[in-house]
Amino acid sequence: MLGIKRRLKELEKQGNAIRVGLIGAGQMGRGLISQVGKIAGMEVVITADIVPEVAELAYRKAGASPSSILKTEDPEKADRWISSRGKVVTRDARMVVHLDSVDVVVDATGIPEVGAEIAWHAILNRKHIVLLNVEADVTVGPVLKKMADVAGVVYTGTAGDEPGAIMELYDFASVLGFEVVALGKGKNNPLDVSATPDSVADEARKKGVNPKMLASFQDGTKTMVEMTAVSNATGFLPDVPGMHGPKASLELLPRLYSLREEGGILHRKGVVDYVDGVAPGVFAVITTDHPAVHDQMKYLKMGEGPHYVLYRPYHLTSLETPISIARAFFDREPTIAPCCGSVSETVAVAKKDLQAGEALDGIGGFTVYGRIVSAEEQRRERALPIGLVGAKVRVKRGVKKGEVLTYDDVECEERNRIWLLREILEKENQSSVFQRGCI
Repeated sequence: MLGIKRRLKELEKQGNAIRVGLIGAGQMGRGLISQVGKIAGMEVVITADIVPEVAELAYRKAGASPSSILKTEDPEKADRWISSRGKVVTRDARMVVHLDSVDVVVDATGIPEVGAEIAWHAILNRKHIVLLNVEADVTVGPVLKKMADVAGVVYTGTAGDEPGAIMELYDFASVLGFEVVALGKGKNNPLDVSATPDSVADEARKKGVNPKMLASFQDGTKTMVEMTAVSNATGFLPDVPGMHGPKASLELLPRLYSLREEGGILHRKGVVDYVDGVAPGVFAVITTDHPAVHDQMKYLKMGEGPHYVLYRPYHLTSLETPISIARAFFDREPTIAPCCGSVSETVAVAKKDLQAGEALDGIGGFTVYGRIVSAEEQRRERALPIGLVGAKVRVKRGVKKGEVLTYDDVECEERNRIWLLREILEKENQSSVFQRGCI
């Protein structure tokens, strides 16, 4: 991190900066704008939002003067204003990815179909793309990653999101030669697959958050999606569909994440999972086959072995995104990306009995929740990825509560970008093009 700071300061001394184009000025986007405002050599030069006034307010709260902010849908005006060190707000997300004055695009919308569209156009315009949109990544990320590689740009998830924080632990342990047994995150509320915007409305109001977002946390969809991203980046699999999700304290994790014959819960090593009881942190359970290393770990008070836990008790969401922006710009390296192709999938499960003709309302809604399964199982069952559930998708026939939806159960009235990219991915998965060696 110190190396990044020095390089950013040197960039600023040269009169330059990493110019960031942000799409989405919600909670994550606002945090990013304010944080970047404190960083030398980096600027959020343009922000797109369906309500431009929200983006303008985010700039003003970050310290920008009203006279420095231009609202426009004209690309030429935007480029000129940015060149004069002003800030631009706009409704037009596509304009952001086309501007010559943008180096790195950040998607902070959190909407799968929007994220796929943004990433597609960013890559075609040879812009690095950083996603605060794990839902889009787990649905079509392997296709976008391959596109970015060909275009010579970086496709990456973000530091600060739990998958990115887990990946940092994985990289740290792996480069030191430890065997990584399990990777996981804490869940700060019990799993309730029946959670809906109505059932969480009071809590959402008290916390000042979107009820659909809160429902997606409680029904487990967000956790399943995040661990799918980790799976596709590392090659690790859920040990069972939906993962184990035990309730446990931190000190129990080394024994818990051992093989069953050793007194643990695992059928195999190299798994992703979540735990009720260690939130908001992320963890890696590691081991070694070298007696001298075990002795050293005991000396360092890491436990009695043979398994040990590495734990990070925080993740700062979009406040850490500048790290991913800088790594993409300077080193052309992702923080986390689906380097292993489709290893796992988060598929849609009926939250209630669904009737023929009923519209599906998306993640955190009333109709479906997500469950992580292996990609092999998803292909075998033709299960519907959760990221495809959204506007203009209807059930063709009745589906019982608790059943996994399949492609044969639904019809999409408008095949948008994410559906088209997913069709490519399904075809390529059949020919194993995306089943690459993992890091």
